Amino acid sequence: MKFISTRGEKTVTFDQALIRGIAEDGGLYLPDALPAFNVDDFSSAQSIAEVAKILLQPFFESSTLLPELDEIIAETFSFPLPVTPLPTQAGSAGLLELYHGPTAAFKDVGAGFLAACISRLEADQDNPLTILVATSGDTGGAVAAAFNERPGVRVVVLYPQGRVSDRQAHQLTCWGDNVLSLAVRGSFDDCQAMVKAAMADAAFTRYRFGSANSINIGRLLPQSIYYADASLRHFGDSGRKPSFVIPTGNLGNALACCLARQFGLPIGEIVLATNANRLISDFLAGEEWLPRASIQTHASAMDVGNPSNMERLRYLFGEADQLKSVVTALSVSDREIEDEIRRNFTEFGIATCPHTATATFTWRALTNEQRTANDWILVATAHPAKFEQIVEPIIGQTLSLPDGMASMLSRERHYVEIEPDLRSMAAALDHRFSA
Repeated sequence: MKFISTRGEKTVTFDQALIRGIAEDGGLYLPDALPAFNVDDFSSAQSIAEVAKILLQPFFESSTLLPELDEIIAETFSFPLPVTPLPTQAGSAGLLELYHGPTAAFKDVGAGFLAACISRLEADQDNPLTILVATSGDTGGAVAAAFNERPGVRVVVLYPQGRVSDRQAHQLTCWGDNVLSLAVRGSFDDCQAMVKAAMADAAFTRYRFGSANSINIGRLLPQSIYYADASLRHFGDSGRKPSFVIPTGNLGNALACCLARQFGLPIGEIVLATNANRLISDFLAGEEWLPRASIQTHASAMDVGNPSNMERLRYLFGEADQLKSVVTALSVSDREIEDEIRRNFTEFGIATCPHTATATFTWRALTNEQRTANDWILVATAHPAKFEQIVEPIIGQTLSLPDGMASMLSRERHYVEIEPDLRSMAAALDHRFSA
């Protein structure tokens, strides 16, 4: 299998796509042909690791990493990803809990897989690969944790200063010498633009750059596995294809579910939940795709004004008229997020983070026919304790910290504040890595 750019660059290998992250023409990598599976192909799979082995095999066939695929999978899926049923009378619904990893967010799956792959590919390199990652909250912490102190790789995390929660900021800045955390005086979109610009700027040729955002195909493939596993288990138990409601900002997690369905997994409808950054929902409603300045919301990890993976969605499925048959979307306001956190706690007895609350709100907003005609899996993307300043006042209780988060919060923070421009970024990199 080869990988092609959404903008037409010549094909590259899987290993090259992982290392480069973004194509030289600025496009995003996709397989030149999607593998096709059916439910029977997974009949022997008794665990998510076995599902992963079957699904990933075609992508690794020509990779130098193939002999280590089992180890990579074991490292990636080292924590549970359960679907917990919700006590509802309005059809079947459950929460796919993706927050049991090291940094208590769904990004731990993709970041762990990418780190397991790249650290092996780069093990014998004299000039370390420098991973650039722009984050709206959760990605940077997951990537930093996954690559922390791994040989042959350095990580530079760019995050919007003052626009992530205090606990998210701590998780972005508490790592070892191979991780440089940059607090950018701007928005996530500024951070993302800086990453893309640095990769294309000749002034940075002294660095070998790679990416760990969801622009990297190595983030998307492992995320498609938990959709494959959840859908297979549900279909095996009930004979019905589950539908998914997915909180989304940069569209990586949503695209992973779309890919799993395209691979042939038993997945029904895919509904996207967005926050007040409503570019996706407006585009699907017929408006022109014009990137906007991001709006700061309670669901900070979804504060994206120019979702990168729309380029892949449009490449695969077409423009809005065609995309409407692939996904639908609903925008959820901060007030609705607050009300939904309260309602989930009252009705279900569970605390939900602001991002997960967009998913439960979107599910409740479906018509009664939609809720009862389909079985629904709502994606819980982060642990509510990461957003205690929002969640605790609403539910009136103190949230217990997951063990991994408590350990991280005890570490000392290290970060550098910079302006949202390449000159400031270059100075910070040179000071840390050229000294």
